[in-house]
Amino acid sequence: MNAPDTSPDLGRVRRMEAVAFRSFPATTTYFDGTWAIRLTAGHPAKRLNSVNPLDPSDTADLSERIETAARRFEAYGRPLIFRHSPLAPKALESLLEERGWKRFEESLVMTGDLKSMPLADAVDRVPLQDTVAWVDAADELEGGSSGHETNKNRAGLLEVISHIEAEVGLFALFDQDGAPLSVVRCVRDRELAGIFDLATHEDHRREGHGAAVLKSALKWASGRGATTAWLQVVADNAPAVALYRLLGFEEIYRYTYLGASR
Repeated sequence: MNAPDTSPDLGRVRRMEAVAFRSFPATTTYFDGTWAIRLTAGHPAKRLNSVNPLDPSDTADLSERIETAARRFEAYGRPLIFRHSPLAPKALESLLEERGWKRFEESLVMTGDLKSMPLADAVDRVPLQDTVAWVDAADELEGGSSGHETNKNRAGLLEVISHIEAEVGLFALFDQDGAPLSVVRCVRDRELAGIFDLATHEDHRREGHGAAVLKSALKWASGRGATTAWLQVVADNAPAVALYRLLGFEEIYRYTYLGASR
């Protein structure tokens, strides 16, 4: 008996990649064949600064195209990184690995049926209308959890959000003194609701704040006509993956980054 085919549906992958690009837009995107070369001077996120191959059969002139991409990244002061989903050509992966490039940071793409999610206890919250206040809260949580200085990516994130053409819901929980406890960004693109930037203060984790703000965002998206929620999460972020699975999210494919050895 043949083993079941567990390879992802490439049509579905293409659709999710496209909505991800729209929901988290780079400020500049170049195309080289079917490679989407995304660059963002104001924000260092790898999803915003990477080469994204989108067709497994696009294998022409790989060496020359890698060099052309490298020059673009050098002009932005960014290291050349490839983001490889199931749409990346195997020949490209092999060539990069032959040159000593290494894989790092594998991520899951997960989706869930909003109608089936346990949202009965979700609090109806109105999204923040003040984008600056939300970005300040998100930046404070990122700085506190990582030990980095706040305001490092503030301007870049404001710029990214301003370029989103779909409907954006910015949600945040604050303590009685006005300090941020948890934030999340939800982007409703027709029937799809993308979840981004879920973060909780390091001193208040495992208190339910992240789940609460996430459920409110999902309930908001469902009420606006979304039927499917989706997200991208680093594979080894066990607490986040566990929360998403508890809500009904399931993995549909993975991607990883490839970078030159240093």
